[in-house]
Amino acid sequence: MGQAIGDILPLAVGVMVSPLPIIAVLLMLGTPSGKTNGLCFLLGWLAGATIVGTVVLFISDFAGIDGGAPSDVAYVVKTALGVLLLFGAFRQWKKRPTDGHEPEMPRWMAAIDRFSWRTSMGLGALLSGVNPKNLALTVAAAAAIAQSGMAAAGQAGALAVFVAIGSVGVILPLVVYFAMKQKAADILESWKTWLATNNATVMMVLFLVLGAVLIGKGIAGLT
Repeated sequence: MGQAIGDILPLAVGVMVSPLPIIAVLLMLGTPSGKTNGLCFLLGWLAGATIVGTVVLFISDFAGIDGGAPSDVAYVVKTALGVLLLFGAFRQWKKRPTDGHEPEMPRWMAAIDRFSWRTSMGLGALLSGVNPKNLALTVAAAAAIAQSGMAAAGQAGALAVFVAIGSVGVILPLVVYFAMKQKAADILESWKTWLATNNATVMMVLFLVLGAVLIGKGIAGLT
């Protein structure tokens, strides 16, 4: 399992460093239903990442990617995902706010104070499982786990580690909220402001690094 964990660790960190989901949690925690909605968002987030990872493991098993010698298919997938992430880095660079301009946030954030627990859970699942960046990283991680040749129990354990690490960014605001209570408001607000201001830059650097890593691993495996 150690080799698999080493392969998926940078991908899990990539999922963890997701400014928009963290901002969503921070906004939820500032609403009257923050406690319930924040926890439901986390449950949805965990479910989304787990479902996507599990589906990819099943597909890999059906396609014969798991076990034995590494498959060229897995390396092609890594290379393709790496290229997509580099394209994402370029898009983030183009979208970065200029000096003196406020960064544009998704419209749904303006309605977050009216979210029900169901909506919050659904949003968490969408941002972890369907969000293009996280979807690409989860697919790459699951493919790497399948490629390791571990038994089903080992693959499930490695996927659980990936999901746990990838969820730290969403869990941390909740820990601060419940542990510090009244004192948490100023801390969480400062995090929200910084993330909103630097979202494009953080994502650009993240896409660039992870894209290069995936392309490097894909090319190395194919050659």
